[in-house]
Amino acid sequence: MEGHMDRLGLICRNILEEPYITQRELAKRMELSLGTINGLIKECAEKGYIREDEDQRGKMLVLTEAGQAVLAPYKVDGALIIAAGFGSRFVPLTFETPKGLLEVFGERMIERQIRQLHEAGVYDITIAVGYLKEKFEYLIDKYDVKLLYNPEYSCKNTLATVYRARHLLKGRNMYILSSDNWLRDNMYHAYECGAWYSASFQKGDTKEWCFTFNKKGRITDVNVGGRDQWVMYGPVYLSREFSARFLPVLEAYYEAPGTEQFYWEQPFVDMLKGEAKRRLEAEGGTLLARAEEASGWKASQWEQIEMDVNRQPENQVYEFENLEELRLFDERYQNHSDNAAMDLVSRVFKVPESHITDIRCLKAGMTNKSFLFRVDGAHCICRIPGPGTELLINRREEKEVYDTVASLGITEEVLYMNPDTGYKIARYYENARNAAADNWKDMEICMGIVRKLHQSGLTVDHSFDIRERIDFYERLCLQHGGIPFEDYEKVRGWMNELMDRLDQMDRPQCLCHIDANVDNFLMFEDGSAKLLDWEYAGMCDPIMDISMSAIYSYYDAEQTEKLLEMYLERKPSKEEYYSVFANAALGGFLWCLWAVYKAALGEEFGEYTIIMYRYAKSYYKKLKAL
Repeated sequence: MEGHMDRLGLICRNILEEPYITQRELAKRMELSLGTINGLIKECAEKGYIREDEDQRGKMLVLTEAGQAVLAPYKVDGALIIAAGFGSRFVPLTFETPKGLLEVFGERMIERQIRQLHEAGVYDITIAVGYLKEKFEYLIDKYDVKLLYNPEYSCKNTLATVYRARHLLKGRNMYILSSDNWLRDNMYHAYECGAWYSASFQKGDTKEWCFTFNKKGRITDVNVGGRDQWVMYGPVYLSREFSARFLPVLEAYYEAPGTEQFYWEQPFVDMLKGEAKRRLEAEGGTLLARAEEASGWKASQWEQIEMDVNRQPENQVYEFENLEELRLFDERYQNHSDNAAMDLVSRVFKVPESHITDIRCLKAGMTNKSFLFRVDGAHCICRIPGPGTELLINRREEKEVYDTVASLGITEEVLYMNPDTGYKIARYYENARNAAADNWKDMEICMGIVRKLHQSGLTVDHSFDIRERIDFYERLCLQHGGIPFEDYEKVRGWMNELMDRLDQMDRPQCLCHIDANVDNFLMFEDGSAKLLDWEYAGMCDPIMDISMSAIYSYYDAEQTEKLLEMYLERKPSKEEYYSVFANAALGGFLWCLWAVYKAALGEEFGEYTIIMYRYAKSYYKKLKAL
């Protein structure tokens, strides 16, 4: 098949780039014997691709017009740089800056790659973006690059990114790069003589994707993990011939279920193994037939697809796995990462940044971002408020609540809290788990904590006023693009009815958590629990905590009633029954508006918005029917 590395083409390219190159240097560069190189040079000369010449520097080899014609099909058309991901292993740095925009030795990694591509004569560069996409915009003016947005970056892996960029690859010779690679020497060229994947040798055990290849360098298999292996590492080059065979299979994989978290390389690996044929056959639809037709190959031929391994010397290609590795490489990151959260932890614990270790991302919440770390043996969690939260949450009131409930022993140990910025550092509890909404033993323990809070007699100077909150979020939504529900005005009127009725009841008030969802309860092996994250807490009807807990758990009416009885430890009164469903309806309405506002800011929460709106409507109707 076409696409195998053309040795005569490589001779021509090397002579074009360096006319004075010696046979010995060529042999070293191409990893061939001196005898083989001499034979290839002789063949090129006989075919009229090169000729000998001489000037004041000495003898040299010159590429002829025929030689240039040999290289013409190998001209690199451009590059795709993948930069859509979050970079979770680099938190907290990547909370503010995409991984590819981090500096190494004072130069941003993505800019170094763009500069190296330009040096090789490759100027048509597209960057696939997603997370913090706006941060990359300046590169358009600085380097004349293009940006391609992948809207699926947060829920799918690189397979989806390359699928979105497939039109750039079809019929073209293209590099695919990761924005967070750092190359010591420039390994790009104006001409590439066959598809390849760069490789680095890993001594000892590795969990990377390991190559098997034949004597000519063609990749014959790829397996995850091994020992003393050449592994997938760094840039990739796809010839137009390779892409013609490969992209139809990648497209089929994108459409096949269960591939959402696949890397883009997986279809290639599966083609080599015969697995691609089996996977697409199993779908029982037209995916296999379409892929065969588009590639011009029967699936039985797919394992013949040709890509070479491009073995790189030691210390050439770097893929930093985490901040620890970056610290070892660039000493600046040991104590001066220029990151606000790292600086804060350093100051709070009075240690240099190098003492902050074992950093990892927690699942980002709906409002905040958090990361875990260790400082000299202490395991802690740092919370960073999300953008725009200063509008939504009063941090001084939050601190007042934490100070007030500390004596109850029902919440986490807070080591630092700034009421101005909202940054919080708390103890992290190992061997704990979140409560499970479908585990009624868990919920009984959770309700016990809520009951203890309500019966404590503790008070704060502020309230959680559902009417004020609904008005507030409604204004925010109207200021940021409106509210998309067709029947919103009618439903808003229903909510007003419920609030008027609750006001007439004059329900008791106590200190409530408001956000008592299962994710905010930590369950311990000894049967105890703690309630975290008091951002919305204030004086309110105690039944509100039960209502909110129920809708956060996506409970139906029967489950909500069961939770209320569990909390009360008795059958509810008519008034309590009304209160739990009215507050559940109002809570659903409130959080629906909150999600609409967040969506206007670019944060989507999927079906959450609709589920919350349904609570508002269905529980209003339920109460009207009483």
